[in-house]
Amino acid sequence: MKVYNTLSRKKEEFIPLEEGKVKMYVCGPTVYNLIHIGNARPMIVFDTVRRYMEYKGYEVNFVSNFTDVDDKIIKKAIEEGISAQEVSKRYIAECKQDMENLNVKPATAHPLATEEIGGMLEMISVLIEKGYAYPAADGTVYYRTRKFQGYGKLSHKNLDDLQAGHRDIQVTGEEKEDPLDFVLWKPKKEGEPYWESPWCQGRPGWHIECSVMSKKYLGEEIDIHAGGEDLIFPHHENEIAQSEACNGKTFAKYWLHNGFLNIDNKKMSKSLGNFFTVRDIQEKYDLQVLRFFMLSAHYRSPLNFSAELMEAAKNGLDRIRNGAKNLTYLAAHTKTGKMTEAEAAIWEGSHAFVEKFEAAMDDDFNTADGISAVFELVKYANTNTDEASSQELAQKLLGRMKQLCDILGVILEEKEEILDDEIEGLIAERQAARKAKDFARADEIRDTLQAQGILLEDTREGVKWKRI
Repeated sequence: MKVYNTLSRKKEEFIPLEEGKVKMYVCGPTVYNLIHIGNARPMIVFDTVRRYMEYKGYEVNFVSNFTDVDDKIIKKAIEEGISAQEVSKRYIAECKQDMENLNVKPATAHPLATEEIGGMLEMISVLIEKGYAYPAADGTVYYRTRKFQGYGKLSHKNLDDLQAGHRDIQVTGEEKEDPLDFVLWKPKKEGEPYWESPWCQGRPGWHIECSVMSKKYLGEEIDIHAGGEDLIFPHHENEIAQSEACNGKTFAKYWLHNGFLNIDNKKMSKSLGNFFTVRDIQEKYDLQVLRFFMLSAHYRSPLNFSAELMEAAKNGLDRIRNGAKNLTYLAAHTKTGKMTEAEAAIWEGSHAFVEKFEAAMDDDFNTADGISAVFELVKYANTNTDEASSQELAQKLLGRMKQLCDILGVILEEKEEILDDEIEGLIAERQAARKAKDFARADEIRDTLQAQGILLEDTREGVKWKRI
């Protein structure tokens, strides 16, 4: 299996640190709002990488964090007049719901930054002791960027060029020794959440959080660190500097980064009115279509999102689902049980599509070519089966189709249609549960309906619902 390593800028043979095991860390979202489709791309891509690793027999320890203390979370909390913790807790739950709807497997661990402050204070103290960090008079702790010899090795930037051309990372401050030094710990502002530290009451810088969480849950050295390409610099570059200076070991062996997602060939932004959350897409499509769309391009390629391309993805997924439905029908209605000799040859012929799929995935997780192999398998099954086929052949081909789609995380079964009177009954039960202050049951009913494509809206006139 070959993976493209951002560190070396080339494809390398994947050799894990420990035979049969993979330690993988993926930077998760900052939880201050519903996740958008740009957040969904790395979730889907690296979930698929994990699934393929597991298919190949690896035991994968997959860690993905939630950044639950951040300026944006604090801003949202102030706007709503609630605590930052309430904001992050709400959007972690919403994010997990979206991930479930996208068929993204829960991580082995989903650490929260706020629960790992002790480890951050420890790592910062070690960096100060080793001379890689220094506290300023106001309690801010900075990292000495120039002291770390390998700084820039991931982004392939050198410090002099950075100083000349990247003013955006040069945080001003009289106490800083160098404009390129970055923050490890910062003093609290009025009304912000804070923690006690040897330097001041404050909170961690963003970069130190992932270094600490990766170390705690995966160890000092890991196989794969992944995320969006926007994180290469400065976030991942700074993680390397912190972790390797603290631990004295190579932090991550392979660095994987997915390409950007554009909307109609433009960068997604609220100001352009082309900003879509996963929930927005769910109102128009089964989220399996979004997942299928995301995997229809190579993960390192920039991906353009448009209504036309989503329709094409829907049609493509329908083709595969129809092929699976056809085999399901044949398996249930055929009169013949066992395969004939001729059918055994047909079954043997289907191995070629698995080999083609594996060859694509072994080549830096080329899901686009993997999907092509699935299409070819569907065509092969359609051509070589009919009412006279045996149940065994239909079941085996269906199992093979499902196995490949499961690696992609694509669910072949479509949601069962829920009837209007059932919906009304569940809404009435939810209202009764809310009246009885049984909010757990009320939330459970809402989530059950949402999973079946029913969106509830609580309005002054009562509860309204619509199919999504």
